[in-house]
Amino acid sequence: MDNSKELIARVLDDDDKGAIARLISIVERPASREREELELWLAAQAETGFVVGMTGAPGSGKSTLVDRLISQIRTSDERVAVLAVDPSSPFSGGAILGDRVRMQNHTQDAGVYIRSLATRGHLGGLTVAVPRIVRLLEALRFPWVVIETVGVGQVEIEITGEADATVVVINPGWGDSIQANKAGLMEIADIFVINKADRAGVRDTRRDLENMLELGAHDHRPPIVETVATGGDGVEALFEALVQLKVRLEESGELANRRATRRLAEFDRLVMSTLRSTVESLAERTNLRDRVREGSMTPVTAAAELIEMIKISSNEEEGGR
Repeated sequence: MDNSKELIARVLDDDDKGAIARLISIVERPASREREELELWLAAQAETGFVVGMTGAPGSGKSTLVDRLISQIRTSDERVAVLAVDPSSPFSGGAILGDRVRMQNHTQDAGVYIRSLATRGHLGGLTVAVPRIVRLLEALRFPWVVIETVGVGQVEIEITGEADATVVVINPGWGDSIQANKAGLMEIADIFVINKADRAGVRDTRRDLENMLELGAHDHRPPIVETVATGGDGVEALFEALVQLKVRLEESGELANRRATRRLAEFDRLVMSTLRSTVESLAERTNLRDRVREGSMTPVTAAAELIEMIKISSNEEEGGR
């Protein structure tokens, strides 16, 4: 079996998509020697790509829009990777949609890599491995990485924690603008796209957006781009808006700030995940839970006792080294 260094070389030298897939599998799996070796390599690489989150309600045309955006990016001869985050199959745990059918015409392009990821029931619709996979794709010299979310309503806002910039896709007649504002879409968008702009209601939708943005607290007002993804109309304008946004974020220092925030958030999630696993592995936890359930111990007392057990277990491990 090839180790991670050999796989990396195959990607950088030959654009080997199979090697990319195997590297992502290493990143997704639990801690291992291969993953540790890969993480050390990633730590030494610069974050040189631009990560775009594409979100919006199901049916808004995100997949078709991403397909057209891939073609637009490739006209500038830049490589692009797409992570399509799909709902998990209740049977296999894998992504239901697989590699998006609409993007299949790019599969023979060595400058395009498309990967479907299962949410595996994760609340925000994004698999917990996304940050590591994004970092890997950047290190493998993809200057553009697009994350297309499943589109799951209010939790769509989680995409802002994983992307450098967020594109919110809506349609004409998008419904109750107050509900949309509650969902946080107005706050997370760096660019709004009114897709299916050949339908009735575009003017009203744009007016509603502009009125809501007037009331917002944006440092920089998000542009509104109209597209008809099925025909490719407006996609060039969307790409130009993304390029301009990238330049502005770099020059202002905001891009570095967003990435620093992402790294800290990932650190916090990993710490909490490790602590949770440690707690759940303690045999005494079940007994404490039973006592809390039956009322013979208060939750506060039980929690304090469990924490003390964790400290003792940690000290014993340190003493045994």
